[in-house]
Amino acid sequence: MHLNLFIMGCGHHKAAWREPNSAAERMGDIGYYESLARTAERGKLDAVFFADGHAAGNVAGGPQWFLEPLTALSAMARATEHIGLISTISSTFFTPFHAARMLASLDHISNGRMGWNLVTSMFDSEARNHGWEAMPPQEVRYARAEEFAQTVLALWDSWADDALRCDRQGQFADPSKVRPIDHYGAHFLVDGPLTVPRSPQGHPVLFQAGASEPGRNLAARYAEAIYAVAYDLPSAQAYYQDIQARVRAAGRAPVAIMPGLVTYVASTEDAAKAKQRELDERLPTEDSLHQLSQFIGQDCRHWELDAPLPELPPLEAFAGPKGRYATILRIIESETPTLRQLLGRLAAGGGHCTMVGTPEQIADEMQRWVEGGGADGFNLMPPTLPGSIEDFIEQVVPLLQARGLFRREYTGSTLRDHLGLARPAA
Repeated sequence: MHLNLFIMGCGHHKAAWREPNSAAERMGDIGYYESLARTAERGKLDAVFFADGHAAGNVAGGPQWFLEPLTALSAMARATEHIGLISTISSTFFTPFHAARMLASLDHISNGRMGWNLVTSMFDSEARNHGWEAMPPQEVRYARAEEFAQTVLALWDSWADDALRCDRQGQFADPSKVRPIDHYGAHFLVDGPLTVPRSPQGHPVLFQAGASEPGRNLAARYAEAIYAVAYDLPSAQAYYQDIQARVRAAGRAPVAIMPGLVTYVASTEDAAKAKQRELDERLPTEDSLHQLSQFIGQDCRHWELDAPLPELPPLEAFAGPKGRYATILRIIESETPTLRQLLGRLAAGGGHCTMVGTPEQIADEMQRWVEGGGADGFNLMPPTLPGSIEDFIEQVVPLLQARGLFRREYTGSTLRDHLGLARPAA
């Protein structure tokens, strides 16, 4: 199976930073992120991954965005040798040339370990930091994202693999093998060629996290690996089957799908549940309500905490990010929680799959998901960092290795090698 470490602040639980021994004071210390990358590399994980946002949000509620991801990954590349390095880039706020140049540069710096997660961004507060009153409509964002992907890929192919000559008596590069792309589209005008020669992987690996209808279609046409939100195995299986059918219809080979996974690991199930409970109890209710309001697109701060939730709009009527909203609807349908219970359920990972138990129980469940057609691996979302990822690597990874489900050593040098992906021809 494939395993990525999703790095987020002090951990994915919204109260992780409140722990006495948390890394809250180290959010601007590159050594903290380098250490996390080395820990992931020690566990032989495929990659580390950064999400990104363009608005500060609720700064009182804990660290979320701090260092810009591509900048941080340039340092982490120099502190590691094998681990892949993946950054989110917004097609709504970046230009294709800027993104292609930075990613190709980092692919050179890391000797072929870069990946990029293409997103269209979510919130009006982000748009207002980039000159817009509100986010463009979904159909506009995804049309721009498709053209963005096409243009970036063309820029990466604007240098042939053998364009560099370094002939000190003649040419540095063969001009006949460096060509403009002459892209003139609805959203972008890009002459090219790129200023960076073709990178070690040819193309850094393209990830996507399509949950909405246009997102799934974009992922099916372009993604080489996919992040997913899945609350339980049946929802994971349904998403997996749908995406792979769309990928086949696009004439492409199957792609790796990695749902998010939150784990609480301990020697006994009771001890693991105690870890989860202690974190939940540190989270102020007001912060939890703020998060839920963002997820469902309405103010829930006046709702009764110990009563069932009021009826929410159906998925097709929801205008915001649909993946997490669909998960919340599924939790409500399956568990009929009170508002207070739902807040605890969403405190870590926002509705992603949560596994709580012994190393054996978690390895069993991960194996069930992969062998049951729900996943090709997981995007690990540790509730605390570095503690939860250390627990996972020291206690769960050896069991997966012993069962032949995960690598014992790296067998290649690039992120494409780790994911079993061919290097694209220019």
